[in-house]
Amino acid sequence: MRFVNRKGKLRVPTDALEVVMAALAASPKYVDVAPDLVRRLAVGEIAKRRTAKEATKATKEKLHQIGGAFLSPSLPYARWLADLRAAPDAVAQRAVCTAIMANHTSMRERLPFLTDFYAAIFADLPPIHSVLDVACGLHPLAALWMPLAPGAAYHASDIYGSMMGFLGEALGVLGIAGQTTWADASVTPPRTAVDLAFVLKALPTLEQLDRDAGRRLLLRIDARYLVVSFPRQSLGGRQKGMSAFYEAHFQELIVDQPWDVRRLTFPTELVFIIAKR
Repeated sequence: MRFVNRKGKLRVPTDALEVVMAALAASPKYVDVAPDLVRRLAVGEIAKRRTAKEATKATKEKLHQIGGAFLSPSLPYARWLADLRAAPDAVAQRAVCTAIMANHTSMRERLPFLTDFYAAIFADLPPIHSVLDVACGLHPLAALWMPLAPGAAYHASDIYGSMMGFLGEALGVLGIAGQTTWADASVTPPRTAVDLAFVLKALPTLEQLDRDAGRRLLLRIDARYLVVSFPRQSLGGRQKGMSAFYEAHFQELIVDQPWDVRRLTFPTELVFIIAKR
């Protein structure tokens, strides 16, 4: 059933929305997700489903696709902070960060070539004094591997509130200035002006929410340089022509922009470094 008003616009019954939102709030897996995102997905599913129960199930499936598949809903953030605080030196901090990042599927794929990854990305860049990390996951912990300028500020955003709280404290423990934001980048792209912005493997997920979200995000980010990446294989490890598909998609996203682009390839990731003009 689709709920439509007399002007042909979708409307959502308040009682149905309340039922779906209450069911989602009762689940530990979804209560930590940015509320605006949950509400927007719930409204969309209610408009397409026959019952609130069906809408709840469909909303949960969508939330799993865009985030739950990559990250466990229950992570020991307090213990991780304690481990970071107990690390006596930079070497120990890196070891702790590596163990933490392994809990995120996307980061775990990148760990085997982490040093080479940033060495290649930063090779032709000027000193970077500020970073924006969009839909970041646990990626901010990799700042220890980045050749950033002394005192560089690190700004990160994602849809998980507890993770953003953890990362805000973790960056402080690691001696990195910056802040974290609990937000849905597909609707509210960060507006912080920075030298470099990371959008790593995020566009396919954001475009599940809004097919125009990828292009809109790339245009709105206020950064001198953008590092955009796409997966070269599925979560199950199959490639299935993904590199060619995402390269063509990326070119479509920037087709009318006067940007310089440098392409890098890693075992599980296709990377584009954009110099905005």
